[in-house]
Amino acid sequence: VQLQESGPGLVKPSQTLSLTCTVSGESITTNFYYWSWIRQPPGKGLEWMGAITYSGSTYYTPPHNSRTSISRDNAKNTVYLQMNSLKPEDTAVYLCNAKANPHYDYWGQGTQVTVSP
Repeated sequence: VQLQESGPGLVKPSQTLSLTCTVSGESITTNFYYWSWIRQPPGKGLEWMGAITYSGSTYYTPPHNSRTSISRDNAKNTVYLQMNSLKPEDTAVYLCNAKANPHYDYWGQGTQVTVSP
């Protein structure tokens, strides 16, 4: 399974961020897969933001649930992250993860997002 994140790179404060995770090698509707967005701010650990499941259910971790939306396009085999009202502290590497069980755990290489005027 290959995951490729893409996004704008640089975003201004208060704007909306849209990221894409393009998936190959597995269908995003394959049973039991969770497709997650995780970020890592500079000098900090990983933050699990939320996920969309193989059936389309979504889950979010506070405090991300108030500004974050995860969606998918089955025809394009793609998962999306949208985050509004961006702040400088949202600067991070954003990663896409696919997991079905401990033996099926895949990561993209991540995409850098910098929030700056």
